[in-house]
Amino acid sequence: MADLPAARLRLYKPAFYSTGVDCFGPMIVKIGRRQEKRWGIIFKCLTTRAVHLDLLSSLDADAFLMALRRFIARRGKPAELWSDCGTNFKGGDRELREAFANMSETLQGQLASQKIKFQFNPPAAPHFGGVWEREVRSVKAALRSCVGSQPLQEEVLLTVLLEVESILNSKPLGYVSADVADVDPVTPNSLLMGRPDGSLPQVVYPEIENLSRRRWRHSQILADHFWARFIREYLPGLQTRHKWQSSPPELLQKAIVMIVDPQLPRALWPIGHVTKIHRSDDGLIRSADVKVSEHVYTRPVARLVVLPAVPAEGKDTEEDSQKSPKT
Repeated sequence: MADLPAARLRLYKPAFYSTGVDCFGPMIVKIGRRQEKRWGIIFKCLTTRAVHLDLLSSLDADAFLMALRRFIARRGKPAELWSDCGTNFKGGDRELREAFANMSETLQGQLASQKIKFQFNPPAAPHFGGVWEREVRSVKAALRSCVGSQPLQEEVLLTVLLEVESILNSKPLGYVSADVADVDPVTPNSLLMGRPDGSLPQVVYPEIENLSRRRWRHSQILADHFWARFIREYLPGLQTRHKWQSSPPELLQKAIVMIVDPQLPRALWPIGHVTKIHRSDDGLIRSADVKVSEHVYTRPVARLVVLPAVPAEGKDTEEDSQKSPKT
């Protein structure tokens, strides 16, 4: 396992300076008598572990850019944005670069320091974004258990997402003392708003309000369900686990590898040779370019299976003749 990347250790930087982004869903909302799909988007601060949640009407580049503008208006502009190779993220990056290129040179010089640096993980490598992928899993699991497949009104769903955001930002970042005389633990909300928890006093409603027509009570019941699942499933997963203590042999150029593709049967996994390796900041190989026929794919080493080299035909014949008994 590599050391923490530099984006996780930004000292003296504001929250969301280095941010990871991902989408999840879909979720069903009820608008009048029809039902529509909505998606959630999560912005995760890689340093302070703060979370920002929002709702998307689609998974195109325009919806992502509008969510990014809302995020910047509320949290500030990030210096770097990490994500997977989703078409909406790639399209948003291309849209911003084209808009910057169409500006005058004077304006480009003034706004050069305000550019957002997009960082894309290799394809088929969700573990590269484990910081926000784990948070997405927690949100999805809790929402699935407390909301399920029932269609909600869009306003109720947005309220529940923001309640979930407040819960995630209220979790302590370190050890919590049992002594009431000790200071309160630091939470992401302490860094965002200057206090551990910015939520209103909670109102406890009975379970029968889950089917109530009062949207406010419905949203609070769903937030309570999320909190119960959060305590039961997420918090025990924060215990210390053992890490890898050894490293496999390094991947070499021109090595013959098989690309692991879960979408294909094993007998149809493509085979190619490594044309270029990519090292991380700690000097270890994390991904590589593999040439299969006329195409080049970038894949993480976790998705590559190194195949043994096949000896040359002449060399194999010579070794067999040496091993055979003499007559």
